[in-house]
Amino acid sequence: MAEQYQGPVDDKALDEVVRFTSDLIRIDTTNHGDGTCRERPAAEYVAEALAETGLEPTLLERTPGRTNVVARIEGTDPSADALLVHGHLDVVPAEPADWTVHPFSGEVRDDVVWGRGAIDMKNMDAMVLATVRRWAREGARPRRDIVLAFTADEEASAEDGSGFLADEHGALFEGCTEGISESGAFSFHTDTGLHLYPVAAGERGTAWLKLTAHGRAGHGSKVNRANAVTRLAAAITRIGEHRWPVRLTPTVRAALRELAALHGITDAAPDAPDFDVDALLARLGTAAALVEPTVRNSANPTMLDAGYKVNVIPGSAAAQVDGRVVPGGEDEFHATLDRLTGPDVDWAIDHGEVALQAPVDSPAFAGMRAALERFDPDAHVVPYCMSGGTDAKQFSRLGITGYGFSPLRLPPDFDYQALFHGVDERVPVDALHFGVRVLDHFLLRA
Repeated sequence: MAEQYQGPVDDKALDEVVRFTSDLIRIDTTNHGDGTCRERPAAEYVAEALAETGLEPTLLERTPGRTNVVARIEGTDPSADALLVHGHLDVVPAEPADWTVHPFSGEVRDDVVWGRGAIDMKNMDAMVLATVRRWAREGARPRRDIVLAFTADEEASAEDGSGFLADEHGALFEGCTEGISESGAFSFHTDTGLHLYPVAAGERGTAWLKLTAHGRAGHGSKVNRANAVTRLAAAITRIGEHRWPVRLTPTVRAALRELAALHGITDAAPDAPDFDVDALLARLGTAAALVEPTVRNSANPTMLDAGYKVNVIPGSAAAQVDGRVVPGGEDEFHATLDRLTGPDVDWAIDHGEVALQAPVDSPAFAGMRAALERFDPDAHVVPYCMSGGTDAKQFSRLGITGYGFSPLRLPPDFDYQALFHGVDERVPVDALHFGVRVLDHFLLRA
């Protein structure tokens, strides 16, 4: 690769990533999950920024106002597989009264950008824009074709976003074999002094459930052994108290091996038949949080709906449960729900998406590791599996292997994971600068 393509990120890119993050935050793209979100203003902003580089972005909608942006950057090696870089434009709701700074102000205060989307994930959108605009200024080109996708509706069903793109516009992603997006390559400082960068190489599947209990309606003063509310409550209690068995995937085993080695633990082998994952997690200190949610399936009751008057026993009652399934754990999940709900409670999946795994010994993962280590000599890069999910699930329908890689170098007291969907979401300016440098280095060489 020519030296001209390896130059340092310029000051303009560093200024732009902050401005783009702030500007995108100010465009309110709140997704309540009821179809009222309108990502189009943010999509038009992104498309204009891309068009200024000479790219020809395509705007696509399944529903008016729910806009996606796709553009392709041609690489120098026509024989190489393409790489997808995707980020969503919508955000979850925020209540201004709860925040120190208005969540849609995009204010830069004390070298920190504040607002909804600063972490999830308008920061990554901005880093991508700043990176490709630098390439245009300096005539740089990546080795592989890179397809950029800025999506709608990730914070709900993705039916208007990545699902729509994968199902109706798959040709735009021709040649893409791998993709990168959110929720990986962020600083994680352990209580033992390690500076980790977990890169996501897997996601648990999504199984959002609706439970319906059936019974005999009647007067609240009468004995009723077929009370739907009681039956639902019993089922919900069984689900909430259930201890799911351990199911370790290759990604999680790799994470445990690397974390154990970094902590100097040599007497716990994740591949051994008698391996006790809970015992190892207890020895990993705060680093256990990266792995603990993904060693098992899970099902957390989240919503209840029953009755219409205090002295009336309803004939039915309903609840919703957030289920998450490790790769390969689907059969166990279904059988367990059948048993826990019992004969008087029906359950069905309202929204489901597949679990994902990505190889941790791939050239792409090695490239991500090298880029992080180049710009942070203290980095310890480890694979991990996300407890939740991203648009990578939908893009997997096209045969695209997904990784979580949105690099941020953060100070030790910065609780990155707590700010996802949390109050006072914010990102340091220095972290954005680091992210642009790492992305630029990785994407040019991927």
